Amino acid sequence: MITSATWERRGHFRNERWAQLFIDTLYHYRGTAYLLHEFVIMPNHVHVLLTSKTSLEKAVQFIKGGFSFRAKKELGWNWDVWQKGFSDHRIRDARDYVEHVAYIRQNPVRARLCASPEEFPYSSAYAGFSLDPAPQGLKPESLHGSGGAAEAAPFQNSASSTMPEGARFQSRAKTA
Repeated sequence: MITSATWERRGHFRNERWAQLFIDTLYHYRGTAYLLHEFVIMPNHVHVLLTSKTSLEKAVQFIKGGFSFRAKKELGWNWDVWQKGFSDHRIRDARDYVEHVAYIRQNPVRARLCASPEEFPYSSAYAGFSLDPAPQGLKPESLHGSGGAAEAAPFQNSASSTMPEGARFQSRAKTA
């Protein structure tokens, strides 16, 4: 999941033309640069749950740079649109994915912009948006114990048939 704020947290996306242009930009790069799972466009920031088909930085460059280019061309905006950089969260497993979907969908409700996620027109929870399915290969919730780490199999060699107590390995889930 990525999060990016507007320059100086300005409420550009309160304007319907800005919000719609951002949605158009998201869908323009969908399928080539990333798979789009969820999104919400808040007045001064965006959250996007995606699976990058390139590097994450490149996917964000398509979104932010593509939008900035179009804002200049189509909206006549000649100043900075975005804060530098972005925040990201790597989805760890199926539970984490579901939690982030809920976070994105509830964001406008928590901000009192609507009563339910389905009412907010600049969110993937709103009717009519086509989204990509959840990424394959996310660890199911039932497979992870404490912290999502699995117990390692004992190391076997001729000198010793046991592994040190507490030896573990960390399994990485695919990025969403």
